[in-house]
Amino acid sequence: MTQTATMNTDALAVLNTTRSLPLLAVISVKFAALVTKWVARNRTRQALRTLEAWQLADVGITSDAALIEARKVFWKA
Repeated sequence: MTQTATMNTDALAVLNTTRSLPLLAVISVKFAALVTKWVARNRTRQALRTLEAWQLADVGITSDAALIEARKVFWKA
């Protein structure tokens, strides 16, 4: 059994007239996304420091490349 959601024209009209998010909310969401990206980079680089040579070879990264990547600051891609 499949369910389909149908909206009447009144509901669509209301959705079309609503304003977008306030500027502060947009900025907050973008900031949260940026911080999340920074945290992920930092965790990944910390984990890269702990990998052994055979593990790095397994994923196709040299020890030198891993060290260079691990030394980068979190805000640099």
